[in-house]
Amino acid sequence: MARPQFGPLIGANGVTFRLWAPAARSVSLIIDKPHDMERHGEWFALQVPQARPGTRYRFKIDDELEIPDPASHFQPEDVHGASEVIDRRYDWQCKNWKGRPWHEAVFSEAHVGAFTEQGTFQAAIGKLDHLAATGITALELMPLADFPGRWNWGYDGVLPFAPDSAYGRPEDLKALIDAAHARGLMVFLDVVYNHFGPEGNYLHRIAPTFFCDAHTPWGGAINYERPEVRAFAIENALHWLDHYRFDGLRLDAVHAIVTPGEPHVLHDLSAAVGELAARTGRHIHLVLENDDNVASLLAPQEEPPAGRYRAQWNDDYHHAWHVLLTHEEQGYYRDYKASEKQVERVLADGFAYQGDPSPHREGKPRGEPSRDLPRAAFVNFIQNHDQIGNRPLGERLTGLAEPAALEAALAVLLLQPSPPLLFMGEEWGAAEPFPFFCDFKGDLAEAVRQGRKREFAEAYARHGDEIPDPLAPETYRRAKLDWQALAQPAHGRRLALVRALLETRRRHVAPLLPAITKAGEAKHFDRVLSARWIAGDRTLMLLANLSGTGQTCPDISWGTAIWGETPGAQLVAWSVHAAVGDR
Repeated sequence: MARPQFGPLIGANGVTFRLWAPAARSVSLIIDKPHDMERHGEWFALQVPQARPGTRYRFKIDDELEIPDPASHFQPEDVHGASEVIDRRYDWQCKNWKGRPWHEAVFSEAHVGAFTEQGTFQAAIGKLDHLAATGITALELMPLADFPGRWNWGYDGVLPFAPDSAYGRPEDLKALIDAAHARGLMVFLDVVYNHFGPEGNYLHRIAPTFFCDAHTPWGGAINYERPEVRAFAIENALHWLDHYRFDGLRLDAVHAIVTPGEPHVLHDLSAAVGELAARTGRHIHLVLENDDNVASLLAPQEEPPAGRYRAQWNDDYHHAWHVLLTHEEQGYYRDYKASEKQVERVLADGFAYQGDPSPHREGKPRGEPSRDLPRAAFVNFIQNHDQIGNRPLGERLTGLAEPAALEAALAVLLLQPSPPLLFMGEEWGAAEPFPFFCDFKGDLAEAVRQGRKREFAEAYARHGDEIPDPLAPETYRRAKLDWQALAQPAHGRRLALVRALLETRRRHVAPLLPAITKAGEAKHFDRVLSARWIAGDRTLMLLANLSGTGQTCPDISWGTAIWGETPGAQLVAWSVHAAVGDR
């Protein structure tokens, strides 16, 4: 059965406008003046011969409420304004781009508004050469779906087909993706299918069964038992991948999809994306964020996707390393007090929690066994937007860990086999904070402000006025990257280190990854970490002194050094060595 189609359709005889509004008695299309729409069951439709790309329109519900199109492709006047018909055609310069294989993925996560001073798609194009020269192969953009106000993290989007106008027009986003492809860079998009933001979502009025009675931490839960709701999400994923030519999607917090339907909406979405990949011959990659650590959803070697996902963002990797580097044990970090053992487990097995009881979750078991998964099933990182921005002060590891310790953690991250992710500016040790920010107004703004104070009550008691106001324009401005800092010697040295590590990864590690299909081995000898992974008839090995003093080198076999010298009897503080040898 064909899926419904949302949004306007441009044809030879004008534009056909459609709206799924089962709770509406009548719908009018407003283009200069109202035009009654024809009802077809729960759908309303009208063909308008004079409409064309650039036409702005709204829907009037029951002669009482004017709303934008829930499937609007662009909102030039924010979430409450008129929608604009967008021509899907674009003069792509990289017409033959097919993407890159998954084992080559090295991510840089970026917020478009904070990535440059201008905060636009066009300005981001000017930074692509830097990413490519660094060794990044994939730019991952935080959510772009139209949100209320001038700035937002993106997870409060309410019009998921429309890139927010604060960053530019749809053709500007296409230009950014096209320019990235010209430099060999994949582009991924973070999408949110577990909730809508708190302002500008009119689906509750026109289609209340879009939602169920349950709630997520961020709003009403979406009801994927309804075929139209399921089709809306799948069509949205295909919209970004097909019309904008994104190379992949990262699905935010899928553990918060509480009414997934049968089969699970994640299965159907993956299968639909797989059909697109097969039809076009493109490499298209799907990644999950899933606090439940469901290993059975992951299949990095499934080509094209056929119901499962390449990988999961591995929060366990971050948490174990964060505790090891900072010794923080508050909140969910109390699950990682045995940080050395958990660093071993995430390097060897992927997840630290594979059905183990979680103290932070009142002893409830978390996760599934991940040991039999390829290492490519885990996107590993030591910083990302969540782990920086969900701190009261939004500070980066740059201000929390010793520089030598942080460089050792970076070396391990970029040389271990799983796809690594850096947060924008991490490659040069950027010090700018990334606190939570939004641009709500009135009562909603105050509710967010007070909610943050309740969430971080202990921190507010300690830091008081130091904690940035999430609604203040200065909070957003402080999050913007300072590209001028690259001229400082310390930042230049960090960038040179990361570039050298990523060149080593490209030459020596990435070619081994397709053959690393099983778990590795990792253990500590006092403060020295030793890890190895089998790649066919070859072995990738890492040795790291994770302490501030010299340590005795363990008696282990060693291959041809690819990073650092062949280890001697003593290992220098915070030193990392890597080698490739025979199995």
